[in-house]
Amino acid sequence: MRCPFFNHTLVLLVDHGDEGSFGFVINRRTDLDMTDVFNEVGVRVRAEGAVRAPVLLGGPVAPESGWILYDAEGIPAPSSGKTITVGDRIACSASVDLLERIARGDGPDTCAMMLGYSGWGAGQLESEMRQGSWIPVDLDYHLVFDTPIEKRWEAALATLGIDPALVIDSQIGSA
Repeated sequence: MRCPFFNHTLVLLVDHGDEGSFGFVINRRTDLDMTDVFNEVGVRVRAEGAVRAPVLLGGPVAPESGWILYDAEGIPAPSSGKTITVGDRIACSASVDLLERIARGDGPDTCAMMLGYSGWGAGQLESEMRQGSWIPVDLDYHLVFDTPIEKRWEAALATLGIDPALVIDSQIGSA
């Protein structure tokens, strides 16, 4: 991939259709923590054990926007904002209601805050895949939430039996 932003990234594809694609980079940590996010949007932490989820850079598009990627099992859907089901247990939402529930300690225990997103126009992702810019892997809950953030790219390749050291970086000519 010639775009330096996406070099060695793992993208969770949330939606793909004729009009384009939408997803989140899930292996790029920011310098922020959830307290910073709560403060920025004016949500007061009201629970001692409020979830301290990682804050990730979801993509270069609209980096000021926030999305919560979470384990939806047993969690009621937020009362406001759109929620997108990604897999059996994975969902994402831009709901302030969900963010407030996390701050109160009654939201999902397993989640990540995504700042920005990754988007592709109609046919763009398919074209990049034909060029070999992306290596698709199956959705895996454990890869999304249980694998350490800095190990996710390598772990995704390993699911296909690919040694990350053998992946050539077309931009710099080495792995």
